[in-house]
Amino acid sequence: MKEQLEKLVLQMYRSGIRYSEAVREFQRVFILTVLREHKANQVRAAQKLGMHRNTLRRIIRNFELDIRPLRPSTRRPPLSERAAPVQTKARAT
Repeated sequence: MKEQLEKLVLQMYRSGIRYSEAVREFQRVFILTVLREHKANQVRAAQKLGMHRNTLRRIIRNFELDIRPLRPSTRRPPLSERAAPVQTKARAT
């Protein structure tokens, strides 16, 4: 992996990308990758990144990332719309 990273850095350097731009692009891709792995769940992604969810949310906003495509297409219905679980009585022994 280190060798692949060094090749990528060399490509970026030779193409004239400045350090600040390279760091910003790395951060953007890194954040998107972690969010994709966690299906855009910001709480889980923030835990894996070792940051608070609010910090991750601020980074998403600063990078103007659209995470909607990363979310699953179907969502769980709210509690008010879910069927109540059937409770069974415990047998006396």
